[in-house]
Amino acid sequence: QVQLVESGGGLVQAGGSLRLSCAASGSIFSINAMGWYRQAPGKQRELVAAITSGGSTNYADSVKGRCAISRDNAKNTVFLQLNSLKPEDTAVYYCNAGVLTWGDGAYRYLEVWGQGTLVTVSL
Repeated sequence: QVQLVESGGGLVQAGGSLRLSCAASGSIFSINAMGWYRQAPGKQRELVAAITSGGSTNYADSVKGRCAISRDNAKNTVFLQLNSLKPEDTAVYYCNAGVLTWGDGAYRYLEVWGQGTLVTVSL
């Protein structure tokens, strides 16, 4: 019913920048918080940044000062700007959203994940 599609990952040299995008589509009534998580090989998935529908943000300590999350509520899209990238930022980055859907006469709250986009930072 609801899909998140990420884009913008790729290979970048240390010190470089990337901008990730995630667009939500489907039977969306409203979207609450949206966020970006990442999972490096052999590690658990961790929160990178999150943003509420009102624009309040939260960042992991490891990316504070190097990262900015933003969203376009009209387009159901969230962005993640990554700057001063380090090799330890290498991971699959996943988009996440709390989505309120309407269908068949009922509201349903869904936590939705994207398929992930790979970010590789080389020395």
